[in-house]
Amino acid sequence: MRGYENNISSSDFILLGLFSSSQTSLIFLSFIVIIFIITITENTMMIILIHRESRLHTPMYFLLSHLSFMDILHTSNIVPKMITDFLSGSKTISFAACGFQIFLSLTLLGGECLLLAAMSYDRYVAICHPLRYPILMNDCVSVLMAGGAWFIGIINSIVHTAYTLHFPFCGSRAIDHFFCEVPAMLVLSCVDTTLYERVAYASGIIFLLVPFSLIFASYVQILLTVLQMKSKEVRKKSFSTCFFHMIVVIMYYGPFIFTYMRPKKYHTPGQDKSLAIFYTILTPTFNPIIYSIRNKDVLEAMKNILRSNFLHKML
Repeated sequence: MRGYENNISSSDFILLGLFSSSQTSLIFLSFIVIIFIITITENTMMIILIHRESRLHTPMYFLLSHLSFMDILHTSNIVPKMITDFLSGSKTISFAACGFQIFLSLTLLGGECLLLAAMSYDRYVAICHPLRYPILMNDCVSVLMAGGAWFIGIINSIVHTAYTLHFPFCGSRAIDHFFCEVPAMLVLSCVDTTLYERVAYASGIIFLLVPFSLIFASYVQILLTVLQMKSKEVRKKSFSTCFFHMIVVIMYYGPFIFTYMRPKKYHTPGQDKSLAIFYTILTPTFNPIIYSIRNKDVLEAMKNILRSNFLHKML
């Protein structure tokens, strides 16, 4: 590590990464490369499907298209750099690149938290108040929800990125992580960051605990409504959908909350890196499968596009 620090600019950082250069690490890296390709492919497919298929031009799928776009940007912000560093042996990242990674990561993490809450509200209205759905969840409302998630995520990210990067890093500049993340950066600061940690904790309540509570409450109301339905098939399908949705939500919010809402002194590099894998690499892979690909309308739309492409080639 000392050798790396001697060969970099005084403003550069070193990303120690997720792996060491070993045969076992190469296997894990290959696994991440495969997940990355799957994530980009399935999320891109979802955006194309939603754009091209008129039956998917609804508020729910409009929000899903934004979720897919966020997931593409999020995993692309982190994984390619991780792969390049491992293959090239270079672990350095410039101050500007590190700042951009923090900014984009926080924008997408915060925006996705709000977007997932908006999607749960959409499902709540659709199942619990179906007659009022056209009023409560029209195109205008869905655009405001998606735009609000992006805008608030960006504003929040600007504040935290600027605050984090203004701290002096007068000791080691080796970040024990696979990307520039705020908790890992705070460990390197040589000044007291207690005040900022309190601000981050308050931000965590707004972006993590409040949306998670709203999502949980929405699904409780959905399940209570489903229990009153007479059809066993509908109840079984609804329970299955809610169960898988909550699994993905817990996989995303759980590690995210645990990482960003703990004091700096309780953080350990190994634990932070393991938790970050969930909300930066795994969840973007599962989102389109759980929220979209398992859906009957999406499968039908996919069949229609494949059928039309096949007929076009035949003609």
